[in-house]
Amino acid sequence: MSDPASYRPAPGEIPEAPGVYKWRDERHRVIYVGKAKSLRSRLNSYFQDLDGLHPRTRQMVTTATSVEWTVVQTEVEALQLEYSWIKEYDPRFNVKYRDDKSYPSLAVTVGEQFPRLQVMRGPKKKGVRYFGPYAHAWAIRETLDLLLRVFPARTCSKGVFVRAGQVGRPCLLGYIDKCSAPCVGNVSQEQHREIVDEFCDFMAGQSGRFIRRLERDMTEAAQDQQYERAARLRDDVGALKRAMEKQAVVLADATDADVVGIAEDQLEAAIQVFHVRGGRVRGQRGYVVDKVEELTTGELVGQFLAQAYGDDPDPEQPVERRSVPGAGVTLREVDDVPREVLVSALPPDAEALSDWLCGLRGTNVSLRVPQRGDKKALLETVEKNAQQAFALHKTRRASDLTARSKALGEIQEALELDVAPLRIECFDVSHVQGTNVVASMVVFEDGLARKSEYRRFAVRGVDGVDDTASMREVLRRRFARYLDERVETGQLDEVDAHVDGEVAPEQRAGIDPETGRPRRFAYPPQLVVVDGGPPQVAAAQAALDELGIDDVALCGLAKRLEEVWLPGEADPVILPRTSEGLYLLQRVRDEAHRFAITYHRQKRSRSMTESALDGVAGLGETRRKALLRHFGSLKRLKAAGVEEIQEVPGIGRRTAEAVVAALGAGAVEEVVPAFDPVTGEVVG
Repeated sequence: MSDPASYRPAPGEIPEAPGVYKWRDERHRVIYVGKAKSLRSRLNSYFQDLDGLHPRTRQMVTTATSVEWTVVQTEVEALQLEYSWIKEYDPRFNVKYRDDKSYPSLAVTVGEQFPRLQVMRGPKKKGVRYFGPYAHAWAIRETLDLLLRVFPARTCSKGVFVRAGQVGRPCLLGYIDKCSAPCVGNVSQEQHREIVDEFCDFMAGQSGRFIRRLERDMTEAAQDQQYERAARLRDDVGALKRAMEKQAVVLADATDADVVGIAEDQLEAAIQVFHVRGGRVRGQRGYVVDKVEELTTGELVGQFLAQAYGDDPDPEQPVERRSVPGAGVTLREVDDVPREVLVSALPPDAEALSDWLCGLRGTNVSLRVPQRGDKKALLETVEKNAQQAFALHKTRRASDLTARSKALGEIQEALELDVAPLRIECFDVSHVQGTNVVASMVVFEDGLARKSEYRRFAVRGVDGVDDTASMREVLRRRFARYLDERVETGQLDEVDAHVDGEVAPEQRAGIDPETGRPRRFAYPPQLVVVDGGPPQVAAAQAALDELGIDDVALCGLAKRLEEVWLPGEADPVILPRTSEGLYLLQRVRDEAHRFAITYHRQKRSRSMTESALDGVAGLGETRRKALLRHFGSLKRLKAAGVEEIQEVPGIGRRTAEAVVAALGAGAVEEVVPAFDPVTGEVVG
């Protein structure tokens, strides 16, 4: 018996999106398949006190040794995928679906003289064409009822059909135009067969052709002033559209494809493969690969396909496989090579690769990027799963103590540091054409983000387009505050603190002018990382030299080639692309970039908001913030009248009229950020 706590996913790993989850035992067999509108909420319900679980659920979670999940777009897709996988894996704990009934399907008795449409269960029979299986019989009957408006084929039993022919009077469906009534000769056998064939074509995925034809007939009827016929055709189109609700995990019955989605950064990539056979997702496979060289998405796709379908993958190739949650059956367990391989980007040698796949299969294989329709939607679902797997892999890798220790050791060795950089600070500058220049400082301690130590800077008094000047100013301010705090705590004499007189008093005191709270800069880092190459590194070094700080290591990480630059060095330090040290530096740099971008967007949105109300007579900064706090956004303020604006404390009628006049003159953009009603800060 296993302990569920031993394999419980870490907090935040499980997405809140809809999806399907699978529980596996110690032999990796699927023992339970379930669906959820919110995977996080549903899976967390299993990891509670065992005494509070249903006895059978308790037995299931103690039998399992792992849980994995697949993200889909909607709950309907989750329902379809759940039933497909229950049918595929036959899990022992899915008892409520394993009774004396089988999955319902929509069947067409094409072997009969007058084929019949009906809902059928049980084993498949000869002379019957099946569509499904589906989740519920009532759902199939509702769909069939909608389709009979357009395809009025026979649905009655043999006894009813014969009796109607004997009395010469059709049943009720014949009178309400939901059956063409072949029993009384309203249509011939050939005409009825044509109706049935069109129904089968529609169910097999050729829905667009029928809808376009009906829409064309509807337009012609309206032009000929046949409005009753046009209205009926309009209702027929609506019925077809309701019946063909898009489900990305269920395609046309003849679909035989592998769908490959990729999420990547400069060093790694997550690859997800969905195996579609007979229009259903029959398997899934997940990989995380290290890029040991610079690869485009297309090149990565080409390398993956060559190894995935090759007979003997070469272990020396630059793609290293590591399984991730969501791993299912292998490619060869599903099929060797499918008819179609759908990818997010074509490899450079797509034609040669396609010929090679054709040779492996023995027939034509289509290698392409879907542009529209259900296959495009399914590719988006696969890519969403790849992004989820990638985020999960990064979270687990970052929390791996062994990997973090190795990363810090590699950085120490590569940069020739005396000690491992247990505290790393990274700086990045963000602006748009020199406006709203801001910078960020993120802190990593022991290889983990220390978000309480993050700081942000509003850069003023420098040329906005000069990133090096901004970087120098930010480093000077950060370490000037560090020296000030050392003076205040008695660790340093003021005459030894090389702080020039240009530092503002509030900066020297270490006070945040926005919050009024002291900022703690008392802990110096062992390593400072700047986002950029030699120019940014030189600017940062100049700031440190200006303050007389010589006990802090400095480097820069350039984005394009992931090169590490040291001050005064002509050549960069090249870390292996599989290096844990490079991975940590990249993660620190990306976090600094994200934090800087977020702050820049807030300031830009705030400036847009404030500029719309500039120049309004009698409206100062305090009243302006009060207005925006009261209405929540500038868009709502624009829609308000004079009386509503007067409800804000401190706003008189004359000022309210001036605000309405200013906003009515078109000074407002439609998309503006909302203000937090508690703090008054711009949100998003």
